[in-house]
Amino acid sequence: MATESIYRDKTIVEKLIQQIRKTSSKRPVKIMHVCGTHENVISRFALRDLLPKGVEVVAGPGCPVCVCPGHDIDFAIELALKQKAIIATFGDMIKVPSSPGSLADARTKGADIRVVYGPFDAIKIAKENPEKEVVLFAVGFETTACGVASLVQQADMPKNFSIIVSHRLIPPSMEFLLGVGDLCIDGFLIPGHVATVMGLEQYRLFPEAYRMPTLAAGFEPVDVLMGILAAVKQINEGVYKCENVYQRAVHDKGNIKAQMAIKEVFDVVPAYWRGIGKIPRSGLKLKERYKSYDAICRFGVGHPPQAEAGGKAIAHHPSPIAYLNDINPGCSCHLIMIGKIKPIDCPLFGNTCVPEAPYGPCMVSMDGTCRVWYKYRSQMSEKR
Repeated sequence: MATESIYRDKTIVEKLIQQIRKTSSKRPVKIMHVCGTHENVISRFALRDLLPKGVEVVAGPGCPVCVCPGHDIDFAIELALKQKAIIATFGDMIKVPSSPGSLADARTKGADIRVVYGPFDAIKIAKENPEKEVVLFAVGFETTACGVASLVQQADMPKNFSIIVSHRLIPPSMEFLLGVGDLCIDGFLIPGHVATVMGLEQYRLFPEAYRMPTLAAGFEPVDVLMGILAAVKQINEGVYKCENVYQRAVHDKGNIKAQMAIKEVFDVVPAYWRGIGKIPRSGLKLKERYKSYDAICRFGVGHPPQAEAGGKAIAHHPSPIAYLNDINPGCSCHLIMIGKIKPIDCPLFGNTCVPEAPYGPCMVSMDGTCRVWYKYRSQMSEKR
Protein backbone atom coordinates (compact mmCIF):
# COMPACT_ATOMS: atom_id res chain seq x y z
CA MET A 1 0.00 0.00 0.00
CA ALA A 2 1.37 3.43 -0.97
CA THR A 3 2.19 5.80 1.87
CA GLU A 4 -0.54 8.25 0.78
CA SER A 5 -3.09 5.41 0.75
CA ILE A 6 -2.20 4.48 4.34
CA TYR A 7 -2.96 7.99 5.55
CA ARG A 8 -6.30 7.99 3.72
CA ASP A 9 -7.21 4.39 4.45
CA LYS A 10 -10.90 4.06 5.34
CA THR A 11 -10.33 1.29 7.88
CA ILE A 12 -7.69 3.31 9.75
CA VAL A 13 -9.93 6.39 9.69
CA GLU A 14 -12.85 4.39 11.14
CA LYS A 15 -10.66 2.98 13.93
CA LEU A 16 -9.43 6.45 14.84
CA ILE A 17 -12.99 7.79 14.94
CA GLN A 18 -13.99 4.91 17.21
CA GLN A 19 -11.08 5.71 19.52
CA ILE A 20 -12.03 9.38 19.60
CA ARG A 21 -15.62 8.41 20.49
CA LYS A 22 -14.44 6.13 23.29
CA THR A 23 -11.99 8.72 24.58
CA SER A 24 -14.28 11.75 24.37
CA SER A 25 -14.74 13.58 27.65
CA LYS A 26 -18.11 14.29 29.23
CA ARG A 27 -17.82 18.00 28.49
CA PRO A 28 -17.66 19.53 25.00
CA VAL A 29 -14.13 20.01 23.61
CA LYS A 30 -13.13 22.69 21.12
CA ILE A 31 -9.88 22.19 19.22
CA MET A 32 -8.55 24.93 16.97
CA HIS A 33 -6.22 24.51 14.02
CA VAL A 34 -4.27 27.47 12.64
CA CYS A 35 -3.58 26.16 9.16
CA GLY A 36 -5.50 26.59 5.91
CA THR A 37 -4.22 23.26 4.64
CA HIS A 38 -5.70 21.54 7.69
CA GLU A 39 -9.04 23.17 6.89
CA ASN A 40 -8.77 21.87 3.34
CA VAL A 41 -8.25 18.31 4.59
CA ILE A 42 -10.98 18.53 7.23
CA SER A 43 -13.53 19.92 4.78
CA ARG A 44 -12.55 17.87 1.73
CA PHE A 45 -12.91 14.60 3.63
CA ALA A 46 -15.87 15.80 5.76
CA LEU A 47 -14.05 14.89 8.96
CA ARG A 48 -16.26 17.12 11.11
CA ASP A 49 -19.25 14.95 10.24
CA LEU A 50 -17.40 11.87 11.50
CA LEU A 51 -16.47 13.31 14.88
CA PRO A 52 -18.67 12.79 17.95
CA LYS A 53 -20.97 15.67 18.82
CA GLY A 54 -18.88 16.80 21.79
CA VAL A 55 -15.68 17.27 19.77
CA GLU A 56 -15.57 20.44 17.71
CA VAL A 57 -12.75 21.52 15.40
CA VAL A 58 -12.68 25.19 14.43
CA ALA A 59 -10.51 27.13 12.01
CA GLY A 60 -8.22 29.90 13.26
CA PRO A 61 -6.18 32.53 11.38
CA GLY A 62 -4.23 30.00 9.36
CA CYS A 63 -4.13 31.75 5.99
CA PRO A 64 -1.37 34.36 5.53
CA VAL A 65 -3.19 35.94 2.58
CA CYS A 66 -6.29 36.45 4.73
CA VAL A 67 -4.42 38.18 7.56
CA CYS A 68 -2.24 40.38 5.33
CA PRO A 69 -3.10 43.95 6.43
CA GLY A 70 -4.79 46.25 3.97
CA HIS A 71 -2.13 48.93 4.21
CA ASP A 72 0.48 46.52 2.81
CA ILE A 73 -1.71 45.88 -0.23
CA ASP A 74 -2.39 49.61 -0.58
CA PHE A 75 1.36 50.25 -0.51
CA ALA A 76 2.04 47.66 -3.21
CA ILE A 77 -0.67 49.19 -5.41
CA GLU A 78 0.75 52.68 -4.90
CA LEU A 79 4.25 51.54 -5.88
CA ALA A 80 2.87 49.86 -9.00
CA LEU A 81 0.72 52.79 -10.15
CA LYS A 82 2.67 55.86 -9.00
CA GLN A 83 6.25 54.62 -8.91
CA LYS A 84 5.76 52.35 -11.94
CA ALA A 85 7.45 49.50 -10.08
CA ILE A 86 6.99 45.88 -11.11
CA ILE A 87 5.25 44.07 -8.25
CA ALA A 88 6.06 40.36 -7.97
CA THR A 89 3.86 38.35 -5.63
CA PHE A 90 2.21 34.99 -5.15
CA GLY A 91 -0.98 34.23 -7.07
CA ASP A 92 -3.31 34.18 -4.07
CA MET A 93 -2.57 37.85 -3.34
CA ILE A 94 -3.86 39.13 -6.66
CA LYS A 95 -7.58 39.23 -5.80
CA VAL A 96 -7.39 40.20 -2.12
CA PRO A 97 -9.66 43.24 -1.68
CA SER A 98 -8.34 46.47 -0.19
CA SER A 99 -9.44 50.11 0.06
CA PRO A 100 -8.27 51.13 -3.47
CA GLY A 101 -9.21 47.74 -4.91
CA SER A 102 -7.09 44.64 -5.44
CA LEU A 103 -3.82 44.09 -7.24
CA ALA A 104 -5.91 42.64 -10.06
CA ASP A 105 -7.82 45.93 -10.25
CA ALA A 106 -4.52 47.82 -10.36
CA ARG A 107 -3.42 45.63 -13.23
CA THR A 108 -6.43 46.79 -15.26
CA LYS A 109 -5.18 50.37 -14.72
CA GLY A 110 -1.81 49.57 -16.21
CA ALA A 111 0.11 48.30 -13.18
CA ASP A 112 2.75 45.66 -13.88
CA ILE A 113 1.78 42.91 -11.42
CA ARG A 114 3.46 39.56 -11.91
CA VAL A 115 2.79 36.21 -10.27
CA VAL A 116 5.84 34.30 -9.05
CA TYR A 117 6.10 30.79 -7.66
CA GLY A 118 9.02 31.56 -5.37
CA PRO A 119 11.07 34.54 -4.17
CA PHE A 120 13.98 33.79 -6.48
CA ASP A 121 11.67 34.30 -9.49
CA ALA A 122 11.45 37.97 -8.44
CA ILE A 123 15.24 38.26 -8.55
CA LYS A 124 15.18 36.96 -12.11
CA ILE A 125 12.60 39.61 -13.06
CA ALA A 126 14.79 42.34 -11.52
CA LYS A 127 17.84 41.20 -13.50
CA GLU A 128 15.81 41.10 -16.70
CA ASN A 129 14.46 44.64 -16.11
CA PRO A 130 17.42 46.69 -14.79
CA GLU A 131 15.73 49.97 -15.73
CA LYS A 132 12.69 49.26 -13.50
CA GLU A 133 12.24 48.94 -9.75
CA VAL A 134 11.09 45.44 -8.88
CA VAL A 135 9.35 44.83 -5.54
CA LEU A 136 8.66 41.41 -4.08
CA PHE A 137 5.45 41.45 -2.04
CA ALA A 138 6.46 38.71 0.41
CA VAL A 139 3.51 37.20 2.27
CA GLY A 140 3.48 34.04 4.35
CA PHE A 141 4.27 32.36 7.63
CA GLU A 142 7.62 30.94 8.75
CA THR A 143 7.76 28.47 5.87
CA THR A 144 7.84 31.29 3.32
CA ALA A 145 9.98 33.59 5.46
CA CYS A 146 12.93 31.20 5.39
CA GLY A 147 12.95 31.26 1.57
CA VAL A 148 12.92 35.05 1.50
CA ALA A 149 15.69 35.10 4.13
CA SER A 150 17.78 32.81 1.94
CA LEU A 151 17.24 35.17 -0.99
CA VAL A 152 18.36 38.22 1.00
CA GLN A 153 21.55 36.43 2.02
CA GLN A 154 22.64 36.19 -1.63
CA ALA A 155 25.67 38.29 -2.53
CA ASP A 156 24.47 39.24 -6.04
CA MET A 157 21.18 40.97 -5.16
CA PRO A 158 20.19 43.46 -7.91
CA LYS A 159 20.20 47.14 -6.91
CA ASN A 160 16.73 47.63 -8.39
CA PHE A 161 15.19 45.02 -6.09
CA SER A 162 13.34 45.51 -2.79
CA ILE A 163 10.81 43.70 -0.61
CA ILE A 164 7.52 44.48 1.13
CA VAL A 165 7.86 42.18 4.13
CA SER A 166 4.42 40.98 5.25
CA HIS A 167 5.42 37.78 7.03
CA ARG A 168 3.59 36.66 10.16
CA LEU A 169 4.52 34.23 12.95
CA ILE A 170 2.12 31.54 14.16
CA PRO A 171 2.79 31.13 17.95
CA PRO A 172 2.02 34.77 18.92
CA SER A 173 -1.34 34.56 17.15
CA MET A 174 -2.17 31.41 19.11
CA GLU A 175 -1.38 33.15 22.39
CA PHE A 176 -3.52 36.11 21.32
CA LEU A 177 -6.48 33.80 20.66
CA LEU A 178 -6.36 32.46 24.20
CA GLY A 179 -7.26 35.94 25.43
CA VAL A 180 -10.24 36.42 23.12
CA GLY A 181 -13.44 36.75 25.12
CA ASP A 182 -15.62 33.65 25.13
CA LEU A 183 -13.69 31.68 22.50
CA CYS A 184 -12.84 28.92 25.02
CA ILE A 185 -10.24 26.86 23.14
CA ASP A 186 -9.26 23.50 24.66
CA GLY A 187 -6.37 22.53 22.38
CA PHE A 188 -4.39 23.40 19.26
CA LEU A 189 -3.42 21.59 16.09
CA ILE A 190 -0.34 23.34 14.72
CA PRO A 191 0.73 23.30 11.06
CA GLY A 192 3.08 20.45 10.23
CA HIS A 193 4.98 22.45 7.60
CA VAL A 194 5.69 25.31 10.02
CA ALA A 195 6.81 22.82 12.68
CA THR A 196 9.06 21.18 10.07
CA VAL A 197 10.92 24.49 9.77
CA MET A 198 10.70 25.87 13.30
CA GLY A 199 10.55 22.72 15.44
CA LEU A 200 8.45 22.35 18.59
CA GLU A 201 10.30 24.40 21.22
CA GLN A 202 8.35 27.62 20.64
CA TYR A 203 5.06 25.76 21.19
CA ARG A 204 5.90 24.31 24.62
CA LEU A 205 4.59 27.52 26.18
CA PHE A 206 1.00 26.43 25.51
CA PRO A 207 0.87 23.20 27.52
CA GLU A 208 3.20 24.52 30.21
CA ALA A 209 1.65 27.95 30.80
CA TYR A 210 -1.92 27.49 29.51
CA ARG A 211 -2.59 23.74 30.09
CA MET A 212 -3.30 23.53 26.38
CA PRO A 213 -2.72 20.30 24.38
CA THR A 214 -0.63 21.26 21.35
CA LEU A 215 -0.22 18.78 18.49
CA ALA A 216 1.91 19.03 15.36
CA ALA A 217 -0.18 17.31 12.69
CA GLY A 218 0.25 16.48 9.02
CA PHE A 219 -2.05 16.96 6.07
CA GLU A 220 -3.90 13.73 5.49
CA PRO A 221 -7.14 12.53 7.17
CA VAL A 222 -5.28 10.07 9.40
CA ASP A 223 -2.80 12.80 10.43
CA VAL A 224 -5.55 15.18 11.49
CA LEU A 225 -7.53 12.50 13.34
CA MET A 226 -4.38 11.35 15.17
CA GLY A 227 -3.89 14.92 16.33
CA ILE A 228 -7.50 15.22 17.51
CA LEU A 229 -7.30 11.88 19.33
CA ALA A 230 -4.07 12.88 21.07
CA ALA A 231 -5.61 16.21 22.14
CA VAL A 232 -8.73 14.54 23.56
CA LYS A 233 -6.59 12.01 25.46
CA GLN A 234 -4.50 14.79 27.02
CA ILE A 235 -7.63 16.65 28.11
CA ASN A 236 -9.11 13.51 29.70
CA GLU A 237 -5.88 12.61 31.48
CA GLY A 238 -5.12 16.16 32.58
CA VAL A 239 -1.58 15.84 31.26
CA TYR A 240 -0.74 18.61 28.81
CA LYS A 241 2.20 18.56 26.42
CA CYS A 242 3.44 19.51 22.99
CA GLU A 243 3.19 16.31 21.00
CA ASN A 244 4.41 15.42 17.53
CA VAL A 245 2.03 13.18 15.56
CA TYR A 246 3.73 14.05 12.25
CA GLN A 247 7.02 12.31 12.90
CA ARG A 248 7.67 11.43 9.29
CA ALA A 249 8.33 15.15 8.61
CA VAL A 250 8.68 17.05 11.88
CA HIS A 251 11.74 16.83 14.11
CA ASP A 252 11.86 18.34 17.57
CA LYS A 253 14.47 20.99 16.68
CA GLY A 254 13.16 21.64 13.16
CA ASN A 255 15.37 22.89 10.35
CA ILE A 256 18.25 24.67 12.07
CA LYS A 257 19.64 26.12 8.84
CA ALA A 258 16.29 27.69 7.94
CA GLN A 259 15.88 29.07 11.46
CA MET A 260 19.34 30.63 11.35
CA ALA A 261 18.56 32.28 8.01
CA ILE A 262 15.40 33.86 9.45
CA LYS A 263 17.25 35.01 12.57
CA GLU A 264 20.14 36.45 10.54
CA VAL A 265 17.96 38.43 8.13
CA PHE A 266 14.91 39.52 10.15
CA ASP A 267 14.02 41.22 13.42
CA VAL A 268 10.84 40.15 15.22
CA VAL A 269 8.41 43.07 15.60
CA PRO A 270 4.77 43.76 16.55
CA ALA A 271 2.55 43.34 13.52
CA TYR A 272 -1.02 43.90 12.39
CA TRP A 273 -3.22 41.00 11.34
CA ARG A 274 -6.08 41.89 9.06
CA GLY A 275 -9.34 42.19 10.96
CA ILE A 276 -7.67 41.12 14.21
CA GLY A 277 -5.34 43.93 15.22
CA LYS A 278 -1.83 44.34 16.53
CA ILE A 279 -0.20 41.23 17.98
CA PRO A 280 3.14 41.58 19.80
CA ARG A 281 6.18 39.84 18.30
CA SER A 282 4.12 38.38 15.47
CA GLY A 283 5.83 39.90 12.42
CA LEU A 284 9.21 40.27 10.75
CA LYS A 285 11.13 43.20 9.32
CA LEU A 286 14.50 43.30 7.61
CA LYS A 287 17.43 44.02 9.89
CA GLU A 288 19.17 47.39 9.69
CA ARG A 289 22.00 46.03 7.56
CA TYR A 290 19.50 44.94 4.92
CA LYS A 291 17.33 48.06 4.93
CA SER A 292 18.41 48.99 1.40
CA TYR A 293 16.22 46.06 0.29
CA ASP A 294 13.25 47.20 2.40
CA ALA A 295 10.64 48.78 0.11
CA ILE A 296 9.31 50.92 2.95
CA CYS A 297 12.77 52.40 3.54
CA ARG A 298 13.37 52.81 -0.19
CA PHE A 299 10.05 54.42 -1.09
CA GLY A 300 8.15 55.09 2.11
CA VAL A 301 5.36 56.92 0.32
CA GLY A 302 1.84 56.17 1.45
CA HIS A 303 2.80 53.51 3.97
CA PRO A 304 2.38 53.93 7.72
CA PRO A 305 5.43 53.31 9.94
CA GLN A 306 6.11 49.62 10.47
CA ALA A 307 4.18 48.16 13.39
CA GLU A 308 1.84 51.18 13.42
CA ALA A 309 -1.90 51.02 12.86
CA GLY A 310 -3.17 51.01 9.30
CA GLY A 311 -6.45 52.73 10.07
CA LYS A 312 -8.84 54.03 12.69
CA ALA A 313 -9.99 51.28 15.02
CA ILE A 314 -13.63 50.48 15.58
CA ALA A 315 -15.24 47.62 17.47
CA HIS A 316 -17.37 45.33 15.29
CA HIS A 317 -17.60 42.93 18.20
CA PRO A 318 -16.34 42.98 21.81
CA SER A 319 -13.34 41.17 20.39
CA PRO A 320 -11.42 41.44 18.14
CA ILE A 321 -10.72 44.92 16.78
CA ALA A 322 -11.23 45.31 13.03
CA TYR A 323 -9.76 48.16 10.99
CA LEU A 324 -11.80 50.29 8.60
CA ASN A 325 -9.45 49.81 5.69
CA ASP A 326 -9.19 46.06 6.28
CA ILE A 327 -12.71 44.66 6.54
CA ASN A 328 -15.49 45.73 4.18
CA PRO A 329 -18.83 46.73 5.76
CA GLY A 330 -20.93 43.65 6.47
CA CYS A 331 -18.00 41.25 6.06
CA SER A 332 -17.52 38.72 8.87
CA CYS A 333 -13.99 37.59 8.04
CA HIS A 334 -12.60 39.03 11.27
CA LEU A 335 -14.92 36.71 13.24
CA ILE A 336 -14.35 33.71 10.98
CA MET A 337 -10.57 34.02 11.29
CA ILE A 338 -10.70 33.63 15.07
CA GLY A 339 -13.25 30.84 15.08
CA LYS A 340 -16.11 32.91 16.50
CA ILE A 341 -18.43 32.00 13.64
CA LYS A 342 -18.46 29.68 10.64
CA PRO A 343 -18.53 30.89 7.03
CA ILE A 344 -22.14 29.77 6.64
CA ASP A 345 -23.08 32.15 9.47
CA CYS A 346 -22.06 35.12 7.33
CA PRO A 347 -25.02 36.42 5.27
CA LEU A 348 -22.65 37.33 2.42
CA PHE A 349 -21.23 33.82 2.07
CA GLY A 350 -22.02 32.35 -1.34
CA ASN A 351 -24.12 35.38 -2.27
CA THR A 352 -22.31 38.72 -2.37
CA CYS A 353 -19.04 36.95 -1.62
CA VAL A 354 -17.92 34.18 -4.01
CA PRO A 355 -14.47 33.10 -5.29
CA GLU A 356 -15.02 34.84 -8.64
CA ALA A 357 -15.73 38.14 -6.86
CA PRO A 358 -14.48 37.89 -3.27
CA TYR A 359 -15.85 40.53 -0.92
CA GLY A 360 -13.76 39.42 2.05
CA PRO A 361 -10.16 38.13 2.28
CA CYS A 362 -11.18 34.66 3.50
CA MET A 363 -12.81 33.92 0.11
CA VAL A 364 -9.66 34.56 -1.94
CA SER A 365 -6.91 32.07 -1.16
CA MET A 366 -7.26 28.31 -1.64
CA ASP A 367 -6.44 28.15 2.10
CA GLY A 368 -8.98 30.80 3.13
CA THR A 369 -11.67 29.31 5.35
CA CYS A 370 -14.56 30.75 3.33
CA ARG A 371 -13.04 29.63 0.05
CA VAL A 372 -12.57 26.10 1.43
CA TRP A 373 -16.13 25.92 2.74
CA TYR A 374 -17.48 27.23 -0.58
CA LYS A 375 -15.53 24.61 -2.51
CA TYR A 376 -16.65 21.70 -0.35
CA ARG A 377 -20.07 23.00 0.74
CA SER A 378 -21.91 20.14 -0.98
CA GLN A 379 -20.01 17.66 1.22
CA MET A 380 -20.81 19.38 4.51
CA SER A 381 -23.86 18.76 6.64
CA GLU A 382 -25.72 21.89 7.74
CA LYS A 383 -25.08 21.12 11.43
CA ARG A 384 -21.33 21.63 10.95
